[in-house]
Amino acid sequence: MDYKITLLLHLEIITKFIYIMNNYETVFILTPVLSDAQVEEAVKKFEDLLKERNCEIVVRENWGLKKLAYPIQLKKNGFYTLIEFKGEGNVVADLELAFKRDERVIRYLTTKLDKHAVEYAVTRRAKAKAARA
Repeated sequence: MDYKITLLLHLEIITKFIYIMNNYETVFILTPVLSDAQVEEAVKKFEDLLKERNCEIVVRENWGLKKLAYPIQLKKNGFYTLIEFKGEGNVVADLELAFKRDERVIRYLTTKLDKHAVEYAVTRRAKAKAARA
């Protein structure tokens, strides 16, 4: 009996090492012809996809309608959104596939954050919160 419990504990530890949660940050740009409700619905769709894949959403920032550095699909503006999340590596492929299939997304970029980038993001959010207060 003790052998089975020990084996289960070892399997649980191995499983935790296999499925290490990495920190990611994704920024995507939505087409400017959308209403605020449509933008919110599109962002919620991607958040729900991440939650379905057992990701923890750390922060979501809507940067609003901004001018693009150069025209993309003949558009000069776009709705920017940043989502920082923790998840497994295979989640990024699913998320980017959803971005490619959604015609509302005109550009996206997902990066894996190292420990220095995570620390920087935390301090950046703290400074922004202090500036708002």
